[in-house]
Amino acid sequence: MTAPRSTPTRIHATCALLCLLVPTAWFQSSTSRAADCSVTTVNRTPLNDLGAGLYLGQFQGGLYPSGANTLPTAHGDLGASRAAAIRPLDLAGQPSPAGRIVFISIGMSNTSQEFTRFIPLANGSMDVNHTTLAIVNGAQGGQDAVDWEFPTMPTYDAVQARLQQAGLSEAQVQAVWLKQANAGPNSALPAASSDAYTLLTKLGNIVRAVRVRYPNIRIVFLSSRIYAGYASSSLNPEPYSYEYGFSVKWLIEAQINQMAGGGIDPRAGDLDANSVAPWLAWGPYVWADGLNPRSDGLVWQCSDYNADGTHPSTAGADKVAGMLLNHLLQSPFSRGWLGVIDLADIDRDGDADSIDDSQFVSILLTGNPASDQLAACDLNGDGRADGADLRHYLRARVNP
Repeated sequence: MTAPRSTPTRIHATCALLCLLVPTAWFQSSTSRAADCSVTTVNRTPLNDLGAGLYLGQFQGGLYPSGANTLPTAHGDLGASRAAAIRPLDLAGQPSPAGRIVFISIGMSNTSQEFTRFIPLANGSMDVNHTTLAIVNGAQGGQDAVDWEFPTMPTYDAVQARLQQAGLSEAQVQAVWLKQANAGPNSALPAASSDAYTLLTKLGNIVRAVRVRYPNIRIVFLSSRIYAGYASSSLNPEPYSYEYGFSVKWLIEAQINQMAGGGIDPRAGDLDANSVAPWLAWGPYVWADGLNPRSDGLVWQCSDYNADGTHPSTAGADKVAGMLLNHLLQSPFSRGWLGVIDLADIDRDGDADSIDDSQFVSILLTGNPASDQLAACDLNGDGRADGADLRHYLRARVNP
């Protein structure tokens, strides 16, 4: 991948000083006015609740294709194989029992704030792998999507420095949480020039850059922004925060369609998971319509934000951190390496054994498993416990 001659870096002494002095702000103007706590809803439906319904009469909801919130089986199978390949690596990227599995964040100030709260939460959890997992916050204040599009950009050098400081290397990075946005958006859907579309293109560039910088990358989990109805500036207000959910949805769908033989999406670019991009899936979807509860009860209160109504307060960052940890501990694409419970340990007693074999087969034969049974046996994330999960279970049993 070659960066254009005029690749913007936007990292200089002034920006570096600003990021040190005001790490929670992108620009000074973003905190110049108080949050507007009166905007408790923007009357939009979260993607996971919109389902097969349409936004603006033309953009289908759901986190994945066809209005679904679960992965197509083929993409889930590919993700399961990538997750199974995650192993401790030494500094040179070679498998080693004494190596590390490195999980990093990439994003702007909100991402950095939220991941800063995620790290101690994960470190304090008994459910998290504290033996081989290493977590590093690579997200950086003031660095929105345009600053991460190409692998030669200084943002990646800054991540490398953080890895080295922790005694780690880029060759050990195997999973990423990516949460990005455009600063100062000005064009909403359905315009062809909308920021939702431009962010889609930038996200495509970013995941290709990630593949270059981190040769052993397996998985990228993506999230879009939280509610921005309380925002007091033009840094990232609604409807853009909501519409960035479509950017993420379309990026993942573009890879799903391309891997199924549908060709390269003209906006997202080449996302071949076998050559130029890591495997992509949703992390936690964190947008909800202010105080209007989502189907799972999620709301965003004004107290969840700092004074600018854009950046999360400690309470807001903790909320995202908790959603991220829960997602990773439950996802079949991460719980086997981030968590301490083996994928094949169906009864979660600490051992994958013949009892789990019997339970797995029994659950598959029921045809209508309870939600906890489905979560334990749906190893490709397609929302079903069936024969397609069997080979992933057998692989986990043979290679714990």
